[in-house]
Amino acid sequence: MLGIFWKALFHKPRNTRPAGSVPVLELTREQLLAADNFSVFRLGHSTLLLKLQGQFWLTDPVFAERASPVQWAGPKRFHQPPISLEALPPIEGVILSHNHYDHLDYKTVLQLAAKTRHFLAPLGVGDQLIKWGIPAEKVRQLDWWEETQVGGIRFAATPAQHFSGRTLFDSNQTLWASWVMMVGEQRIFFSGDSGYFEGFKRIGEHYGPFDLTLMETGAYNVDWPHVHMQPEQSLQAHLDLQGRWLLPIHNGTFDLSFHAWHEPFDRILALAWERNVSITTPRMGEAFNLLQPHRGYAWWLEVEHPEAAETPIAAR
Repeated sequence: MLGIFWKALFHKPRNTRPAGSVPVLELTREQLLAADNFSVFRLGHSTLLLKLQGQFWLTDPVFAERASPVQWAGPKRFHQPPISLEALPPIEGVILSHNHYDHLDYKTVLQLAAKTRHFLAPLGVGDQLIKWGIPAEKVRQLDWWEETQVGGIRFAATPAQHFSGRTLFDSNQTLWASWVMMVGEQRIFFSGDSGYFEGFKRIGEHYGPFDLTLMETGAYNVDWPHVHMQPEQSLQAHLDLQGRWLLPIHNGTFDLSFHAWHEPFDRILALAWERNVSITTPRMGEAFNLLQPHRGYAWWLEVEHPEAAETPIAAR
């Protein structure tokens, strides 16, 4: 850990942050209310807004300027969220994978409390929410392989290979999880954070195939192979899950490793082409509809090379 901190302080490559502005499509409440069912909007990092059954769901909401316990230091956002917390429509549920600062933000949760009906969390994370002031009747805590039903949607907390902790003194005191969402015949997988492990195949055998996997692809490094996946492993996890469409997340918003900020997109796209996997890379705020899927644009090329604007992702 000391070596990692030293490298981060004194040997951080310059290209871990964008040279230009990350494109963001601003969203309004009216647009969201008019959006089709089975729409997914990337808001940044692992924060996604899903419209399912006419209701809205948020994963790992972080609207803070920094993924940090303090807002004067720590990883700073590359871009602003496509919509403010105040402008969001009522939220049926917030889905939490674990308690790290880039996935669980204290102020964001408190601001969401009044407009959110349910908080789904792994064991222990719900206790943290209640301590922060979230009414206990709004919180549901699940162990791995446990299920619950909210708003006509089945949710299952499934295994992940990661860790938890918000201070030096609470290491692994709460659980971490991936999540399965079952809406009629449609199935969606949200990875949270995880290293590659055999659990993906078990989840695929139990709940797959999946119409969409929201798969961690970013903040990886050879120094922490057990808690974050290299792009090759992200793609294999998608295949293990029997996924149809892959949407890479955990990238494009915060500088959390030593790779170029755009490298996760470059690598996962090339791998998907090679393996004939359907992949989508929507811009922040851009809708991806599960019933009318599209591949999107290689928008990250525009950030570093403006002449490459609107580069479509070719079908393979």
